[in-house]
Amino acid sequence: MRRAVCPGSFDPVTHGHLDIIGRAAGLFDEVVVAVLVNKSKRSLFTVEERIGMLEDVTAPFGNVSIGSFHGLLVDYCREHDIHAIVKGLRAVTDFDYELQMAQMNQRLSGVDTLFMSTSPEYSFVSSSLVKEVATYGGDVAHLVPAPVYRRMLERIRERA
Repeated sequence: MRRAVCPGSFDPVTHGHLDIIGRAAGLFDEVVVAVLVNKSKRSLFTVEERIGMLEDVTAPFGNVSIGSFHGLLVDYCREHDIHAIVKGLRAVTDFDYELQMAQMNQRLSGVDTLFMSTSPEYSFVSSSLVKEVATYGGDVAHLVPAPVYRRMLERIRERA
């Protein structure tokens, strides 16, 4: 069975993330979306909330499951018998960093990384940018799934 992981913080999950996840689901028998647990980072949503939203929005993909990890991604891959990492690339700046990570991951564990270029309509989208624009009242409804958008607005109002 060909298994891959799509790692990230997904705070919040965007249509750009779903584009990569969906395309990966077409290439692999199983795709695990792994949410990074980073306690030092102040996130908009808890890991549990992000997992729940990902479960909701990836439900149409029958071969996608959701998990979480902390520490090294390659350790997660070893523990779950995953041999490929799928990463979306928006721009050259993404590539510089991701290439170094891919080479380190391959050297540490033999896990290969597949880079997928984002679809042009999502090439500028990042979770950080979506949160920032939404915080200042900008309309980002077209950049995230509807249930995620509603929860994001609620959380921003709670924190204001």
